Amino acid sequence: MELIINLLINGLATGMLIFLLAAGLTLIFGLMDVLNFAHGGLFAWGAFSGVWFYGLTNSFTIAIIGAIVTGIVLGFITEKLIITPVYGNHIQQILITLGFMIVLSEMLKVVFGPNQIAAKTPPLLSGSWELGEVIIIKYRLFIIIVGFVIFGIFQFILKRTKIGLIVRAGVMNKEMVQALGINIKQVFLYVFMVGAALAALGGVLMAPYSGVIYAEMGMEFAILAFIVVVIGGMGSFPGSLLAAILVGLAGSFMAYYVPALSLAVNMMLMAIVLIFRPQGLFTVKG
Repeated sequence: MELIINLLINGLATGMLIFLLAAGLTLIFGLMDVLNFAHGGLFAWGAFSGVWFYGLTNSFTIAIIGAIVTGIVLGFITEKLIITPVYGNHIQQILITLGFMIVLSEMLKVVFGPNQIAAKTPPLLSGSWELGEVIIIKYRLFIIIVGFVIFGIFQFILKRTKIGLIVRAGVMNKEMVQALGINIKQVFLYVFMVGAALAALGGVLMAPYSGVIYAEMGMEFAILAFIVVVIGGMGSFPGSLLAAILVGLAGSFMAYYVPALSLAVNMMLMAIVLIFRPQGLFTVKG
């Protein structure tokens, strides 16, 4: 029983990190209909900038804020220079954002060096609690809490606020929102920046979790994020949460019981969902 609980906590923590990356991707696709393969690069920049700020200030709070600001700035640049010229063309979006992903990864090597960088867990979140024979690692529990809090905040914003109403209306009918006098392009920009901030937040939280960061980590986690978005349903925020948890738990249990299938289990999950429910577990549009 103790082993099951530990595997559940590990899987939930991993799932929440993936959710933070996939949530931004879901927001961007749900409103803007943009396939942003550079999203993983924003995740990696969040990790590197967060570690840099933490080394500079020795404050994890400042590291998180610095990473989020970095994500917002890069999100602004990405939307204005990379995404704006290719709105409405998925093929061009895939090609140009994949290219920009490579640029972001190489820029990390230029700015921070080509070698892996160690990431320390903040002292306040280091260590673990022992409940009988169950060991609960503090940092993993912290990640799980942050993931659910972020989900709750964005669900409230999307369902209960005027801004959320505009976003949801934009998902359903962009032209109608534009006709009502709302600058939908400005809304697109803000949504993209928020999505980039979520990716950067996921990156800075991932750094102490994995203990080491490297330039190519963006591409690896971007693949997981797209798997989650496909499983959960393109554009569905609750779907991304459920799918991320499923992916995290499947990876955790499979890595322990059947290590040979730990890398393939996510693709297997996606294949099963696509066969029996091609629109994903949840869907925004019919």
